[in-house]
Amino acid sequence: MNAKLKGYTKGSLETRVAGASPYQLVQMLMAGVLENLNYAKGAIQRKDYEKKSLYLSKAQAIVDSLRYSLDDSAGADATENLQDLYMYMSTRIADASIQMDIDVIDEVARLMIDIKSAWDQIPVEQREVAMKDNSQVQQASGA
Repeated sequence: MNAKLKGYTKGSLETRVAGASPYQLVQMLMAGVLENLNYAKGAIQRKDYEKKSLYLSKAQAIVDSLRYSLDDSAGADATENLQDLYMYMSTRIADASIQMDIDVIDEVARLMIDIKSAWDQIPVEQREVAMKDNSQVQQASGA
């Protein structure tokens, strides 16, 4: 990709992030995991192991960010289950990198697709209430 196109793409992403709600940011992160997993698969198929490592590292970092950003007030059981699932996914991404195993990448992608599908189905009204409640909790805690 040439420098001008890279600059435009980066600027476009920064604009989308700046104007996104917390709900939309999570959607973007989930899409980023899927995108990087897909790129890693292509890199493995091309035997471009440097790019494979780059893309899997990015996917793993995003999964870890999703795990660290979970809101405990949303329900302890749901949060704990998601934390465990994200930890499993992060471990499997490391496995895929070491083993150069496309099937493991596909497994992680399927898990992320399931999580993202559930996230995408949250009704708009509930998104707004959840974000408002979370904002009030943060203000009360001084965050």
